[in-house]
Amino acid sequence: MIVMKFGGSSVADRAQIEKVLGIVRAHANHAPLVVCSAHKGVTDGLVKAAREAAKGRLEVETVIAKQLGVARELGCDDALLAPLFDDLRSLLRGVQLVRELSARSLDYVSSFGERWSTRVIADLFSRSGLPADAHDVWDLGFVTDASFGQARPVPGYEQQMRDAVARLPAGRVPIVTGFIGKTADGEITTVGRNGSDLTATLVGAALGAAEVQIWSDTDGVMTADPRLVRSARNIPDMRFDEAAELAYFGSRMLHPATLLPAMAAKIPVRVLNTNRPEHAGTVIRGEAAPNPSPVTSIAYKERQLVLTLCSTRMFGEVGFLGRVFETCARHGVEVDMVTTSEVTVSLTANDRPSLERAADELAALGSVRIDEGRSILVIVGQHLAERPGLGAEVFGAIAEAGVNVEMISHAFGAINLSLVVRDADVSRTVAVLHRVLFEEARA
Repeated sequence: MIVMKFGGSSVADRAQIEKVLGIVRAHANHAPLVVCSAHKGVTDGLVKAAREAAKGRLEVETVIAKQLGVARELGCDDALLAPLFDDLRSLLRGVQLVRELSARSLDYVSSFGERWSTRVIADLFSRSGLPADAHDVWDLGFVTDASFGQARPVPGYEQQMRDAVARLPAGRVPIVTGFIGKTADGEITTVGRNGSDLTATLVGAALGAAEVQIWSDTDGVMTADPRLVRSARNIPDMRFDEAAELAYFGSRMLHPATLLPAMAAKIPVRVLNTNRPEHAGTVIRGEAAPNPSPVTSIAYKERQLVLTLCSTRMFGEVGFLGRVFETCARHGVEVDMVTTSEVTVSLTANDRPSLERAADELAALGSVRIDEGRSILVIVGQHLAERPGLGAEVFGAIAEAGVNVEMISHAFGAINLSLVVRDADVSRTVAVLHRVLFEEARA
């Protein structure tokens, strides 16, 4: 068995879904289980409708019309989705009446995108000669906790999934909802935005799949964001730890948590292009082929905040940093990057309310300031620590671009070098680093 996940751009309209049909048909002998996202833009439309309802404005028909347009383009009968449309209307009328949108209600509203898309895609597949059935993932044993907005499957879900999938009729392709789940009490949850990748690897790990395939609109994982660097190229083979760093620090290819289930189950993840299925893409696994280049890729995470605490009390005081991080943890600050000196500690995060709460308390230890509009830029590679002069190349290139680096972090033997620059400087910083580290190095 293989698990094949198709994202929103891959199932955006009939033209794209027919490409998906051809790809799945070509893999039919591998017993594919297909995980699908909502059609491009539909989940955003659902979230917007929910928030408008909480303000007293019922605007549900816009997103329903968008979904109905795709369904009709695929030749589906209007009756296929009518009950789900009615459920959404009733739900949003309730939100409008109480003027309150809880995390639980938002997950319920957000779930409709995947539930709609799987039904119309399975319907088209079956009418096109590839028998398929739509399944809400919870009907296949995907039971989660009640952490609305970031739910995770409960222990033991794996056996439930194996039992449920074993009961499915032979010769029919399961088309399964991504992104969503359901608690044991029947409450609908989501695993987080862009979470269909995570659903795919969780399902793949549970079922012992031979491979999880993530189909998107680029030729696998790239050496840089192709929107910023037109010369960015595909990375054929990479390790889990490299891909995890890139995903966490802004690579647009994978949800940050996607790789963890696959890593634990030792299942390779292959990233492929729906628009160029003949391309080999990128395969990610525990032991990748040796990469002759010291650098694998460049990624970035924008709109970050930097908190800086200055205090002479740091001199020789045991436990000072422990108090700083305990304060941050208590206020829910998710720290990405840290640098310290004898009198200063700086850290990055992206949630202003939690960081401001922590800053108020940390002011008792010294002077505190928060700077916004920063980006973390990471250079990832298997052999960064082994290449003499790499730092000189990096900082020389950045100086050439006229960019100021405000923080630097590179742990002993680490596979990433992290920098903080201003948001406005990201584009030219990534471009010049790619030129120096990839294009000139290759020449």
